[in-house]
Amino acid sequence: MNYLFCSRTDAGLTRSNNEDAVLVDERHRIAILADGMGGYNAGEIAASMATTLIRSQLGAWLESQARAASARELRRALELSVEDANRAVFSASLANPGYAGMGTTLVMGVFQDQRMMVAHIGDSRCYRLRGGRLVQVTRDHSLLQEQLDAGLISPQEAATASHRNLVTRALGVEESVIVEVNELKVEADDCYLLCSDGLSDMIDDGLIGDILRLEAPLDERATRLVDAANAHGGRDNITVLLVHAQADAPRPGLLSRWLGQSG
Repeated sequence: MNYLFCSRTDAGLTRSNNEDAVLVDERHRIAILADGMGGYNAGEIAASMATTLIRSQLGAWLESQARAASARELRRALELSVEDANRAVFSASLANPGYAGMGTTLVMGVFQDQRMMVAHIGDSRCYRLRGGRLVQVTRDHSLLQEQLDAGLISPQEAATASHRNLVTRALGVEESVIVEVNELKVEADDCYLLCSDGLSDMIDDGLIGDILRLEAPLDERATRLVDAANAHGGRDNITVLLVHAQADAPRPGLLSRWLGQSG
């Protein structure tokens, strides 16, 4: 399986700075997105630290493997890289008064052949478009989601709730953190969207799906998602990361190569 990556990030229409961070390691097929929170610029620091540290540690681990890692090994390596990033961000928040209370959400994917390991903390999301059908494959770690799960609030009420941005889990705000990790089977022509809540709070899943289904290059669809979020208010930083799975082209057999050379 081949993978194409594309990302876009925008401050939105009301924020003076962008506290989202996005990194792609195409060599090791790692995609990471973080949405920072905290005081002046502190959220930006937390998101940048988390994405950089995780990519560095996980990329180095993948590089060191003499063989393809098993799902269990990859899951543990991913968890360890997130735990180390959490400790680094938490320590920085204690050491610098200006960073007190900073933290970040996280959503990331590691792609290997026909497998994706998706991990998340907080309300940054991962969606999958397969056969024209859009599905949210992560579940928000948020007060709103807990209320929805408990039947205390309806989806219609949730769409306009004032507390929709209150997360119940974030990287760097405590000494330890639990990252949710799931393994997904990847099929040819799958399109995966990782996004901050600056996208999902501004436009609904119906419009997200409409844009992803467009017969347009990946970068154009990413730009259209950001533009749509801004057109609907742009009240937060907007970051999108698209990953398109493509089947490997079949290798020509010996006979076809010989015929091609002799033709």
